Amino acid sequence: MATIVETTQAEPTILRYKQVPETKFELQWADLATLDLALFDTPGGKEKLAKQLFHAIERIGFFYITNFGLDQESIDRQFAIGKELFNLPASEKLRYRADLENGGYNGYKPLGLREVRPGIQDNTEIYNIPKWIPELERDHPEIINAHREEIENFARHVNDKVVGKLLVLLAIILELPEGFFLEKHRYDERSDCHLRYMKYHKRTPEQNEALDNVWVKGHTDFGSLTLLFRQPVAALQVRTPEGEWRYVKPYPGSITVNLADSLEFLTNGFLKSSIHRVVAPPPDQADIDRLGVLYFVRPEDSVVLNPVQSPVLEKLGYTQTKDESTVGITAGEWVKARVAKGVAKGRVRSELNEETIVGGRSAKYYD
Repeated sequence: MATIVETTQAEPTILRYKQVPETKFELQWADLATLDLALFDTPGGKEKLAKQLFHAIERIGFFYITNFGLDQESIDRQFAIGKELFNLPASEKLRYRADLENGGYNGYKPLGLREVRPGIQDNTEIYNIPKWIPELERDHPEIINAHREEIENFARHVNDKVVGKLLVLLAIILELPEGFFLEKHRYDERSDCHLRYMKYHKRTPEQNEALDNVWVKGHTDFGSLTLLFRQPVAALQVRTPEGEWRYVKPYPGSITVNLADSLEFLTNGFLKSSIHRVVAPPPDQADIDRLGVLYFVRPEDSVVLNPVQSPVLEKLGYTQTKDESTVGITAGEWVKARVAKGVAKGRVRSELNEETIVGGRSAKYYD
């Protein structure tokens, strides 16, 4: 099990976290490309990375990045903060509950809010921290306040030094000005970008059997990009174009990145929002709670998700709007509608294969 060791020589307390061992089981791993971001600032590096990224996302919208400027100790401290946060009493955490029913994502999402099968609730706790800008200031538990500077520096590095580079590469792929997507994802403007601590609570063998070992059905993410910091519990799977599920391997020193809805809308389906799910871990990790640290990248709330004009989209025939239902929808509207639908009462998640989100646009779910 992961453990935390606290030292008392600094204020605030420095938290330490030890990642659990990887599974020893042989699993069917997805074949994903790895981008070395150290090349970004070298002569011709951006172009080389853009070409590599283009080939990586032609089949599947998942890839790894390395050399992103954060050491494992600083990453593990974020895991430690998340662990301490979820160890708080339920009454304390609920003081910071997110307004999920009205599309608000920031703050705490309690355990067991959704029914995933009759009589079985979801097993996730989530705490989302919005961008550190005045418009999104909110109250946080003391564990967050005590480590605010470290958390903010971490999130800003991810946004400025990692996400910024990926958005430039995507613009190069589309033969657009390098700053094209950066201008739609400015940190100081209101958007639903956030740093997330997430905990999947272990389930009993009986629950896993009732769920066919599927904890979260196949789905796409809401924004532009999702960054998952390495954690070794093998449970994330990606759906291949052939409809097969493959595990995403937790490579040391890497971040797993996937494309999300907004980029698919903005490119008229050229950049595809990746389908992924979470399943029960293999037997040697079945008794471990799966703790995650993620960063979600979303366009500014006011960005209209209409297809952009790009020489590449024109050459490849992505000029005709494939789904008129998204015309005029803003990024903020799409996120809020998907969040609200995610906690709406009605059919249990296992029975849901598709649901209308907003403006006639639907989201699909996969077994």
